[in-house]
Amino acid sequence: MIHIALKLIAGPTVNPVTLAEAKEHCRIDGTTEDTYIAGLILAATEYCETHQRRAFITQTWDLWLDDWPYKDHINIPRPPLQSVASVKHYDTENTEHTMLDTDYLVDVVSEPGRVVLGYSKLWPTETLRPANAVCVRFTAGYAPDVEDLAANVSQKIKQAILLLVSHWYEYREPVQGGNISKEIEFAVSALLGQDRIILV
Repeated sequence: MIHIALKLIAGPTVNPVTLAEAKEHCRIDGTTEDTYIAGLILAATEYCETHQRRAFITQTWDLWLDDWPYKDHINIPRPPLQSVASVKHYDTENTEHTMLDTDYLVDVVSEPGRVVLGYSKLWPTETLRPANAVCVRFTAGYAPDVEDLAANVSQKIKQAILLLVSHWYEYREPVQGGNISKEIEFAVSALLGQDRIILV
């Protein structure tokens, strides 16, 4: 198995749930806890993204591989894939090479998305450095709307984030017995489970 690593290059500029939406859900008036609630929204969003293995709002990542795959494609994590900016590799002298975008296709329909070699094309043949030799820079997240970047994030995801925010706001310490936490965990998992990416 080829070792892979992900590095975030540019994170989302907004969250799927706004501060106003979270405060309305939690029935909070005033602004004294806005910073705290904003932190809860971010934590809940990261939790849900990790659970689903998805990207919600547009974000850019580098996918690093130690070598080219033996197959004719590279699976791109964190769907939905929007685009691939470049496919680069580094030889034993650490010289950077960039594949021609005419040598591969970008599959944004499949989940996860893929970089697929074009017909009769091969992966580059330079001898690669021993680690982090191939880098795919890609943008992922649900297609943004000009007026509302979170418009295409499903309501199930937003509801799961709101459930976590309200639960963490209400219970700032571990709950004795864990019953409420387990109910929230079950509800969140049920909301997110249908669209969760299964690793194979």
